[in-house]
Amino acid sequence: MLMIRKFFQIVFTIYAFTVFILLMLIALPFVVVASFFGKETGGNMIYNICRLWSDIALFSWGIFHRNIYEAPVVTDHPVVYVFNHTSYIDIPFLLKAIRKHPIRVLGKIEMSKIPIFGYIYRKAVVMVDRNSEEARLRSVKQLKKVLSKNISIVIAPEGTFNMTSKPLSGFYNGAFKIAVETNTAIQPVLLLDAYDRLHYKSIFTLTPGRSRAVFLPEIMPGNDAAYLKQEVFNRMSEALLRYKAGWIKDEHDNRK
Repeated sequence: MLMIRKFFQIVFTIYAFTVFILLMLIALPFVVVASFFGKETGGNMIYNICRLWSDIALFSWGIFHRNIYEAPVVTDHPVVYVFNHTSYIDIPFLLKAIRKHPIRVLGKIEMSKIPIFGYIYRKAVVMVDRNSEEARLRSVKQLKKVLSKNISIVIAPEGTFNMTSKPLSGFYNGAFKIAVETNTAIQPVLLLDAYDRLHYKSIFTLTPGRSRAVFLPEIMPGNDAAYLKQEVFNRMSEALLRYKAGWIKDEHDNRK
């Protein structure tokens, strides 16, 4: 029975990635055209193209998304969206979730090397090379410029996948320094089901099912980035525990 299940999961994953690639090839010429409209207008167009790409892909994979708002989302000012990072499917889920404001995502430079996808990626994200201090500073400067144009930014403060059984792994400082230095509110977003839909260990774990994004209340930055980081970490951890996110194990489970 387990072998049959694995076989069908592999077949489903091949189907899903075939759909993903076909949609990418369809989207590519539209992204090329949009890129001629400049970083602001063209960038917004590219994100709308990517949102449609995500909508069709998730629907074809049998993944159905809904947002949960613990507080009204304000749309008259940009914010720093921060989210918990557990899966390769996080970004499609975020594109599905964040609809009320133009955004730019901070992404790892390594992804830009993937053929075809890398071109779209370079046009859509603010790239960061974590191995270069100069590159990190340049990315921060770009993100501040994006915020000044009334465009929100999206950052995974954990930096990479949370591979622990805790709600979150440690946060980097960048998102919170930017929030304080630009006086921009932090908007935490919890992705509850990405881990269950596609495990970070293997692309052959993709499954249909639900996707939920929880929007917690905005947190004003104040003037202490370290305090802000801890406050956001605490609120997101508490909420992930409250919603019983699938990767979280309690101390008793961890001892088994």
